Amino acid sequence: MYLLSVPRAMGYCLTAKGIVVIILLVVVALLGLSCGDGGAPAQGKIAFTSKRDGNNEIYLMNADGSNQTNRTNSPTTDRHPSCSPDGSMIAFVSGRDANYEVYVMNADGSNQTNLTSSPDDDSRPSWSPDGSMIAFTSKRDGNNEIYVMGADGSDQTNRTNNPAEDSHSSWSPDGGSIALQSNRDGDYEIYVMDADGSNQTQLTNNWAHDGEPSWSPDGSEIAFISNRDGNNEIYVMDADGSDQTNLTDNPAEDSEPSWSPDGRRIVFMSDRGGDYEIYVMDADGSNQTNLTNSPACNKEPSWSP
Repeated sequence: MYLLSVPRAMGYCLTAKGIVVIILLVVVALLGLSCGDGGAPAQGKIAFTSKRDGNNEIYLMNADGSNQTNRTNSPTTDRHPSCSPDGSMIAFVSGRDANYEVYVMNADGSNQTNLTSSPDDDSRPSWSPDGSMIAFTSKRDGNNEIYVMGADGSDQTNRTNNPAEDSHSSWSPDGGSIALQSNRDGDYEIYVMDADGSNQTQLTNNWAHDGEPSWSPDGSEIAFISNRDGNNEIYVMDADGSDQTNLTDNPAEDSEPSWSPDGRRIVFMSDRGGDYEIYVMDADGSNQTNLTNSPACNKEPSWSP
């Protein structure tokens, strides 16, 4: 409750109506301070891959789709962006060294640095919640496995050690677990394991392809893709694998989900317009909106704080 007091020395004579007007102005001002541009604006930025310059590059845009800017500007393929927890850096994959390697750069595109330097393909980096480690997919042992390394590229260690194909890692918000997709049971399913690779547990058990897990910021849910309805759709489930629900329910291909920092939205890619575009929706699947609207292929979004 704000008490307004105007000294008589200032020469103001406030009527009851005038006081009400002033109170209303104060309330409006306070709402403006708490809501920014009015309503509930989308938070952070979104990194994504775009082919609009003739080859795949890493772009960054505001969460409403504005200010889409090329960050890599490289003649070779750059893709699979992953934003660091503080938003200051982007890990990504580049083919500039004759095979795919994991790179990292500042969010403005500067200081692009190779972290993996392996003769075999490394891909799909994923930052740990504290920013100290990066999980990634590597084929250096003959098949795709989930590896973890320090954010500077040190101590690259195989965490899955399985003859099947393991990929698409996603850290839990507390840093204690990593979700992934694996075809060790004959088709791709979502698994979760402790961050050290122990306790590898299957969460989905479906005849269809289930993959590309993305953990919600509060750790209670995991978004993923499934083609159990005939085409790829974005699903969400509780972190224990229960209550699996289709969010997109669209005849097009929807994939690559990534949660907003506040957990209220999910960004994803869809070819419902003929080519892949970046879409966003509320976490319950409502308000599905195209953010990129570009004639080129736009894919692989990653939401930054």
